[in-house]
Amino acid sequence: MPRYSSGVRTGAGSTILPIFSLYAAAAVGARVREIGVFNTTTTAVALMLMRLAAIGTQGAGQAEAKHDPASASAGCTAFTTHAADPTSGAIDLGYRIVLGAAIGSGIIWTFGDSGLVIPVGTTNGIGIIVATGTGQICDAYMVWDE
Repeated sequence: MPRYSSGVRTGAGSTILPIFSLYAAAAVGARVREIGVFNTTTTAVALMLMRLAAIGTQGAGQAEAKHDPASASAGCTAFTTHAADPTSGAIDLGYRIVLGAAIGSGIIWTFGDSGLVIPVGTTNGIGIIVATGTGQICDAYMVWDE
């Protein structure tokens, strides 16, 4: 399976607008291996991972980097902060963190042998969402296999 990654400096997001997301394609799913997110401000922020089941209005598409230059281009697509609600039908994956009120405070989640599966289908995705309170600008990345 080829491996890809994408990263972004996010907008603030909200409890319904992911700050960063990864969506499957019509014929390509993904196994997310790692997600990292780091605070860029001196205000704490509570974040969580959600399984997304709708698109809403995605933010700007992000570059997907190939870990092996000989691999085909990624089929899945990463997006920065959404502009309209994609959380209809979303499922809380149980991964939550409060990033401390310090620049660089962060977390790296890893997902073991099978990864965090995103099934084939253009409305299937994973997003980082503000769990409660006010969102903050963060640096985030995802690593996945297709």
